[in-house]
Amino acid sequence: MRRPILRAIFSVTFVGIAAIALSQEAQTGSQVGDQNGAQPRTPFQNMTPEQRAAATRSFLGLGAAPDKAAAYRGAPLYQQGCAFCHGPQGHGATGSSLITADEVLRDDHGEHLVPFLKKGRPEKGMPAFATMTDAELKDISEFIHLQVEDVANRGTYQVLNIVVGTEEKGRQYVAGHCIPCHTPGAFTHIAARFRSPEQLQRGWIWPTRSASDPSLAMTATVKTQGGSTISGHLTQLSDFHLTLVDASGKAHSIDRKASVTVEIKDPLAAHQRFLSTLTNDDMHNVTAYLETLQ
Repeated sequence: MRRPILRAIFSVTFVGIAAIALSQEAQTGSQVGDQNGAQPRTPFQNMTPEQRAAATRSFLGLGAAPDKAAAYRGAPLYQQGCAFCHGPQGHGATGSSLITADEVLRDDHGEHLVPFLKKGRPEKGMPAFATMTDAELKDISEFIHLQVEDVANRGTYQVLNIVVGTEEKGRQYVAGHCIPCHTPGAFTHIAARFRSPEQLQRGWIWPTRSASDPSLAMTATVKTQGGSTISGHLTQLSDFHLTLVDASGKAHSIDRKASVTVEIKDPLAAHQRFLSTLTNDDMHNVTAYLETLQ
């Protein structure tokens, strides 16, 4: 059964925040998995479309995945019997939208929708589909669920083509803005490290922190009131406290409200700064150039 949270999912703001949180969760989970000896999770931006859809579904609690084969069978049946009232994708027309309908969200694979469709709701103008078989009504149900999936699960979205920039302009941007901060050879074969141009673009704009690449880890040096110094990589940070792990592997929890001095170094700070000035043209040009570095 679809969870009550589905109603909130159809807020663009909520889904956008959820996508960001999912990406952060995937990155954090990868680090935790490495530390505990477990299999690390794949960062969200490096997942295949199928993996993204499943991860987003799990994170948002979307319930059972629609049966796509049944949905394709149900598509023409829906268009013949339902689209004139509820719209070709169920978003509403003369009748209400089905995307947030209680009858749809309570259902997984037709167990509630099939008997509902057979009976109809004549008092509100919805005819009964008593002459259709249970199999046909189940296929219609799966088609409706697929429309909900297309709206709610942004993990299913695919970018068709983002290599639309000018390679030479991208080369010039990298030389002026990126090379000064990176070691020689940092961009060699960079495109081969990603499955697609979309992942390449996400990767260079906002690199993923990973326990397997300590060069991107945030570190901190804390000077206590007693004069001692503690240094290590950050595992938790807020306005009130921080946790760091020193070179010996010992974790230290620091109360930032105490009289301590904290110096934080973030290798990705430059990426945070240039995001406020990066234009669409610059982004497209850099991606076009980096895509040539196979």
